[in-house]
Amino acid sequence: MIDLSHIDDLARRLSGLVPPGLRESREELQENFKAVLQSGLGKLDLVTREEFDVQRAVLLRTREKLEELERAVAALEAQLAQPPGADARTPQPH
Repeated sequence: MIDLSHIDDLARRLSGLVPPGLRESREELQENFKAVLQSGLGKLDLVTREEFDVQRAVLLRTREKLEELERAVAALEAQLAQPPGADARTPQPH
């Protein structure tokens, strides 16, 4: 969820930039700015910081699991590369 206080603040700042001749309708402009900002941000595909942090943690765990599986596959490939009857702990001559 987007913090609406930030949108209100931005709308106030934008209405403050309006030329002095249009200041009479400043409140109306501020509401229009706010509506446009909310509409524009609502169309974006945004997530909350909490959702982002959860997905980041999931990604980190997935990466760790992938690295663990890569090491296991490499160990199995090394075992399969050795001739039958060879001791897995003894390096083979080339």
